[in-house]
Amino acid sequence: MIELPTDLPADLAPLSWLLGVWEGTGVIEYTAGDHRFQGEFSHRVSFSHDGGPFLNYAATASFLGSEENDEPVPLLAESGFWRLARPRTDADPGPALLPPVQIAAARTVDDVEELRGDDGFPLEVSVAHSDGTLELYLGRIAGPRIDLSTDAVVRAAGTKQYTAATRMYGLVDGHLLWAWDITALGETLKSHASARLAKI
Repeated sequence: MIELPTDLPADLAPLSWLLGVWEGTGVIEYTAGDHRFQGEFSHRVSFSHDGGPFLNYAATASFLGSEENDEPVPLLAESGFWRLARPRTDADPGPALLPPVQIAAARTVDDVEELRGDDGFPLEVSVAHSDGTLELYLGRIAGPRIDLSTDAVVRAAGTKQYTAATRMYGLVDGHLLWAWDITALGETLKSHASARLAKI
């Protein structure tokens, strides 16, 4: 059973079911050129908030081994922010450290409800990977399902080729299920990993 907090900023209400730490395992299945990547990985995902209208996101994953090597291998560390997409106003801070130029009343559930479309709420997710890759995902959250996609990928010079992705998250029987499709290593967009995580 998922318990939803009641003291969140209104903008976090649609995202509130994500809050907490989730752990589990998943599978990798991806072929690039003549190489086939496959195996099981452990995964830990954390969603938290610090009072702002966004969720803090952090995730790590480790490959659990193959026939050649049964030692766990760190695969991923990423962090970022999840927020409902909405126009920014003079009452919002930024860019950078610039303070707001107008004081506004706290946003209400009615303000948030105005963002809802026929297919849910618009969502923006920014993710930074430990290898120097940055992604900006746009998508929708509709109840317990989230669909995200990006072709806005910025990579440091030494990173491997990776240009686009989609991610899908869903709450199913109290578990966080997700799937991640990527365009990488010269391949077109296709499935590469999925996992089932339990809240701890």
